Amino acid sequence: FRLHESPEEEPHILLECDSGMLDTVQKHLKLYKIRRKVNITPCLDLSLWAVIPGERTGDIASSLAQCADQALILTPDPRTEVMGWRLIAKKGANPSEVIPGSHIGNIQDYHRHRYKQGIPEGVKDLPPGVALPLESNLAYMNGISFTKGCYIGQELTARTHHTGVIRKRLLPVRFAAPLPKDNIPEGAEICTELGKSAGRFRAGGGELGIALLRLANINEPLCLKIAGDKVKLTASIPEWWPKTAGK
Repeated sequence: FRLHESPEEEPHILLECDSGMLDTVQKHLKLYKIRRKVNITPCLDLSLWAVIPGERTGDIASSLAQCADQALILTPDPRTEVMGWRLIAKKGANPSEVIPGSHIGNIQDYHRHRYKQGIPEGVKDLPPGVALPLESNLAYMNGISFTKGCYIGQELTARTHHTGVIRKRLLPVRFAAPLPKDNIPEGAEICTELGKSAGRFRAGGGELGIALLRLANINEPLCLKIAGDKVKLTASIPEWWPKTAGK
């Protein structure tokens, strides 16, 4: 998010990141600022809210004008419209006052919504050094540019994108029974009815989750292996994906 009120003012950019990676992200950015006069500091006086679809957002401009002392930014979630809006407000602000007609849920509501839509977020869903951009559907969520910039792994990512061969993707999954809360090992294996490996579990709660699965196996009966037992699950292609996706 870019923040500056006039051309004369120095631009400010707000970067949203997993709170568990705050120190790592700061160190990484400072490594590349070289001798530029750039300040990189955490905004501990701000809070971030997700406004998921179904909430009445009303007139956005009017909401911000009326509550400018509380809300800094209310903007569509850049990943996909099924994720609604992102609200950045001052610490202690009441979102239901910023967005009339809304009500405050809890973090589990938010995670259930994104699991249902197959939206990964944070280091648990996208483990550093393990998750690949295209398998994680970042190209569908405005997370990759194929026309600008340079980054580690760019050549492989671009080549894979243009050949169109992506055999595994993160997908929403639904379990036949609610998951146990604690004893699911990281990257637990998901297999087919015949015992063939079909992918890995990433995160979930209750009967919903997301998993990295081989596209060739998603229409088969699948199960998650946990503690010597198996929990049946089904996978689906999200409706918000491009119509040519899922190849």
